[in-house]
Amino acid sequence: MRVTGRIGRDDIAVVYTADMGEGRMVEFVESVQPPIPRDEKWVLIISTLCGCPVGCRFCDAGSLDYRGPLSRDDMLAQIDFLVKMRYPSGRVPVKKFKIQFARMGEPAFNREVLEVLEALPGMYTAPGLMPCISTIAPEGSERFFDGLMEIKKRLYRYRFQLQFSIHTTDERLRDWLMPVKKWSFEKISRYGEAFYDDGGRKITLNFALADGMPVEPKVLLRYFSPELFLIKITPVNPTYQAVKNKLSSDRVSREWGRIIERLSSSGYEVILSIGELEENRIGSNCGQYITACQKERRSVRGAYSYRPQRVHEEVRM
Repeated sequence: MRVTGRIGRDDIAVVYTADMGEGRMVEFVESVQPPIPRDEKWVLIISTLCGCPVGCRFCDAGSLDYRGPLSRDDMLAQIDFLVKMRYPSGRVPVKKFKIQFARMGEPAFNREVLEVLEALPGMYTAPGLMPCISTIAPEGSERFFDGLMEIKKRLYRYRFQLQFSIHTTDERLRDWLMPVKKWSFEKISRYGEAFYDDGGRKITLNFALADGMPVEPKVLLRYFSPELFLIKITPVNPTYQAVKNKLSSDRVSREWGRIIERLSSSGYEVILSIGELEENRIGSNCGQYITACQKERRSVRGAYSYRPQRVHEEVRM
């Protein structure tokens, strides 16, 4: 892996671009959450695929040429670069050291993600390590999820975050937003019930909630027990694909309070996750990709405004 660029701010988020060889470009991110210091919470967000074949309507990764899954070593190189930059000894004294497999690509399309999860506990002295898999639950990925459950229960029982990207309770609109075959709500629910460990973390249902995309508590209650599942609501970030498909959270954001109240009254724990606006300008938020910005060569209001710094550093595993 050859790291080629750096965009961002150390006190918020930095996006790195890297060449994996044969012109395969990927991105990975490190971020903090002001005012929480880095030794309390540090988040790494890595790519699992080169591009993404799903084509979600608000994600710029799908606008790039898909070049296939990354290898175990490709993924570990992203993590190791970030760890050794901050903690050269490999000792990571961070209370919540979160590694998200969510920058570029649907992780369930890459079984070598499971090999990375197997390797991580032996690579660093990191008592706060907590992996996070964010997935749309594509149909046909059952072997991946079977393996994920076994690894989680064996290595990460109480320190693992599983997040299903739902985005709306309207099945027709869900299919439009994420245009591939996916698990039904019923199938996601059955898997989540088996995945959950008493005393562990609840399964997250994530809604990047766009105007006109309903989230109905009565639909959720039909499938997802508030005892096992929580709700996370985020805005749709400014991306080229969101603009192209006329997706934003401009109107719905004025109703966050009412939406949260309806979900809370139904028994759900609800997290409203709105990051620093500066992350949009950096291009580090979910759905944003610096490489797409460089390809498009046009502006998106409120996004992609930082100039990249050139880097040349080889990383080998």
